[in-house]
Amino acid sequence: MSHPNGDTTNPNFEPKLIGFLCNWCSYRAADLAGISRIKYPPNMRIIRVMCSGRVDPTFVLEAFAQGADGVMVAGCHPGECHYIEQNYKTMRRFYMLRQMLVQMGLEPERFRLVWASAAEGQQLADAVTEMVEQVRQLGPLQWHANWQENGQRLEALQAIVQEHQQAMEVPK
Repeated sequence: MSHPNGDTTNPNFEPKLIGFLCNWCSYRAADLAGISRIKYPPNMRIIRVMCSGRVDPTFVLEAFAQGADGVMVAGCHPGECHYIEQNYKTMRRFYMLRQMLVQMGLEPERFRLVWASAAEGQQLADAVTEMVEQVRQLGPLQWHANWQENGQRLEALQAIVQEHQQAMEVPK
């Protein structure tokens, strides 16, 4: 089976996922899943953030650029954020970023937003399992292989991060 990125399906392919999980809800849901011995694939590398609203879009771009096959952002349910309304900001960023990634040629299934409270370990485990299976069906991203490598990829990503930081600065 051939994928849009030109790769042939590898029956042994195991996707590499990055998960940005909110400290107060989703990370605790992952902890509950572990304590409860709920089985889900070990394909996701979890990065704990204080709030899903702190997940900068450049973090997601960097994850894909560095070889992730999929990225999940998980946070508190809307209206239950410990930082008031930050998960609404997450929601806006997610839809904007997903649209941009689709325009760049990525399948929308590779980027997912999940709401999971601290008591929803099973729901988070189910979301991770479902995403792993979807990305496994899509095959490896190999985004970097679609770029002509001239040694300037990391420089270009750092320039994007710097531009974003400058755009976010508040004038004094």
